[in-house]
Amino acid sequence: MAEVYGFEARLAAIYPDNNNVRPKIRQQLQVLRDMGWLAFNGRGTYRRAT
Repeated sequence: MAEVYGFEARLAAIYPDNNNVRPKIRQQLQVLRDMGWLAFNGRGTYRRAT
């Protein structure tokens, strides 16, 4: 998650009206997990699903 959060400032600049960038990042990671693209390893770590 720390690696993905590194994009927070860039995303906040692209979407200045979004005051919830970090929660949106978490939400999208969960969506990708639910779609089978990512696997959740626990404690805030994800990996690409195989």
